[in-house]
Amino acid sequence: MRIPFARFVLCAGLTAGVLTVPAQAATRPLAGRIVAIDPGHQLGNSRHTREINRMVDGGGFQKACSTTGTATNAGYPESAFAMSTANYLKARLEALGAKVYLTRTTESYSLWGPCIDVRGRFGAKVHADLMVSLHGDGAPSQYRGFFVIRPALRKGWTDDIYARSNTLGQYVRAGLDAVKLARANDYGGDGLDTRGDLGTLNWSNVPVVMIEMGNMRNAGDAARMSSASSRNNVYAAGLARGITAYLTR
Repeated sequence: MRIPFARFVLCAGLTAGVLTVPAQAATRPLAGRIVAIDPGHQLGNSRHTREINRMVDGGGFQKACSTTGTATNAGYPESAFAMSTANYLKARLEALGAKVYLTRTTESYSLWGPCIDVRGRFGAKVHADLMVSLHGDGAPSQYRGFFVIRPALRKGWTDDIYARSNTLGQYVRAGLDAVKLARANDYGGDGLDTRGDLGTLNWSNVPVVMIEMGNMRNAGDAARMSSASSRNNVYAAGLARGITAYLTR
């Protein structure tokens, strides 16, 4: 983050005008920043179909509260991948000084939701500087790689965060590029997409992106997403890098 001029101090014995950066700012670049993380879906959604199929406002239109999400062919659920990656990302951001809030903190068959409108409003509720929503794709197996979804420009809904979300998306993509994660070979191949039909994005009042971290139906992506080491050292590491770069630009 930029260090306000008032936080620079003169060092005793040095020529007047020589400034030093506080140690905390140098070692904890996200001190004072707040990040919201939305681990997509919930394990219990599949057992609470009546609740998740209830219609809610998705941003000026009606849409189901939530969905079950996808899974690898071996049965590893998207919701579990998202929850695990969110926890690794949370730990990395907190080590950099950020305060981090999650839209859900438990992965359980007994729970469902939150609904998309609740998720979307969460960032503003916790006064976050940004929000990222973590997911895994369930496309045909020939597709692989990640892509970052930004909110479309919708008057009265996303016009206040549209430009900043676009910038956030580019920083997140760069962070995932830096850890050598392949961009999706669909959706134009540039690792970016824009959607106007996602309630989580439409309801947000802070810069927001949704990341499809890989295709869980692709064997290579599925193996990586099922690995705890990759969830920490690839996915979470890349996201932390992109988020930090955005917040300290």
